[in-house]
Formats: sequence, structure tokens, C-alpha cells
Amino acid sequence: MAVKKLKCIVQVDKQFRSEVQTIGIVQHINLVCLLGFCAEERHRLMVYEYMPNGSLSSHLFSDSSEKLCWQLRYHIALGTARGLAYLHEECKDCIVHCDMKPDNVLLDTDFCPKIADFGMAKLLNRDFSRALTTMRGTIGYLAPEWISGLPITHKADVYRYGMMLLEIISGRRNSEKIKEGRHTYFPIYAACKVNEGDVMCLLDSRLEGNADAEQLERACRIACWCIQDYEDQRPMMGQVVLMLEGAMDVLVPSIPMTLQNFVGMEDHSTDLDTF
Repeated sequence: MAVKKLKCIVQVDKQFRSEVQTIGIVQHINLVCLLGFCAEERHRLMVYEYMPNGSLSSHLFSDSSEKLCWQLRYHIALGTARGLAYLHEECKDCIVHCDMKPDNVLLDTDFCPKIADFGMAKLLNRDFSRALTTMRGTIGYLAPEWISGLPITHKADVYRYGMMLLEIISGRRNSEKIKEGRHTYFPIYAACKVNEGDVMCLLDSRLEGNADAEQLERACRIACWCIQDYEDQRPMMGQVVLMLEGAMDVLVPSIPMTLQNFVGMEDHSTDLDTF
């Protein structure tokens, strides 16, 4: 088992209650299992099943870890999508995780992905599907509406998933500065390459091109659909699952324009004309 200990301060106590309230009432193969908790006096402890292969982040971004083959990456992407689809579409209340990123996807002995850390999660009644929440976390994962201070829906999780999927494909952080042509921000570079039909260049170089070409094309397109500017342009997580399973076609997505507000482009006017 793994024990998560929180310091007893007001903000952390709020996160503790949120995590126990959400993960404590749901069960799914792709969600970490809460075995128990302690809330006595100043003690705030949560007991989880132990994940021997650590976080997805530790495998994607650490030079010392064993590289994940393409089949495992696709398996992890699909399992995580199934977990989010369950939270959004199958629970009594829609549960918005609000902090999806590779650090919060844990891997068991068989590399089955388990979504973890529900400290920022929001429960949305089916009749009231938006929540106003403070902007927290890495800018690179926050949906445009969240950054703008608007109430969010489960589609904010979809955006985060899309950004994470790009990281699973590439093995590089979406906040990474790059020097690829005129682009200096990886997600906008990736979106352009997907639009051009050139996705092999987005694959983690450590894989040396060893990937299923159809799956790679599909995953790249899905990621770019998930990071579209407007909520109604992004798919539901249930649709993402179907697309990853090959049960639904995935068209070529448009290039998200909003990303340009948060990136350093060498020539804004030229890029806008191109898009």
C-alpha cells in the first residue's frame, strides 16, 4: 500500500475532503483505489493501493528510466481515456479531475494506468454542468476558458488529456521550448505537423520509429482535437475511447488558434496568415 500524508492547513484540508469524497465513491480499473483514510485531530492520511511502476511522468521524462514502447504508450493512453470517460459520463455526478497530467497517472505491475490525485476534483450535478474554480497548475495543461476565468466543464479535462497525449507520443513536455522551423512551442508545432500529415516526426526519438503508423496518426489527430479552442469542438472522453479503439473515424483537426496567445512565435503576422 501507499500512504499519502497531508499537512493540516485549511487549503490542504479542502483538497483532502475533495479527494476522499470523489475517489472514495467510485471504482474503475483505471482509477487508483482508495483503501482507507484517517482524519483524526491534525492527521490527514490516505491509504492507496501501491503502484510499483510509479508515475507515467517518471517513464516519459526521466533519462534513467526504461523507455516505454509504443504498444505500452497506446495502452496507457487508452486506459487513461477510459478512466476519464467513466468519471465524466458514467458516475452519478460528473466528476472533473481538474489536474490531468503524466504525474497523476500511476502504473501498476502490468503498466495498467490508474488516474490519481483527486485533490482538485469537482463534482458537477448533471443539471448544473459548470464550475468556477481558481486557476492552478501548469499553464501548459490549462484550457483557454480556464485561463480566461470562465466556469469550466468536463471539457477542461479533455483539453488536459490532449496535452498529455502529445507528451505520451513525443516523450517531451508540452511546455518545452523547441527550435523547429518558426515554431518555439511544441503543441503548436505538433498541431501544424498533424495538419500537414507529417506525424512520424512527433514520435519520441528513443523509439527509433518503432510504432504502428495507423495508431500514431490516430493518436496525434485525437490529441489535436482535444486541444481545440472551444469546448464544443473537443470530443467527449467516451468518443476519444472509441477513436483510440478504432471504432470511430478521426478527421484531420484544425490548428488551435488560442495557443498562440501563450506561445512565443518568431513571426506572429506570418503565422496568422498561414493558419
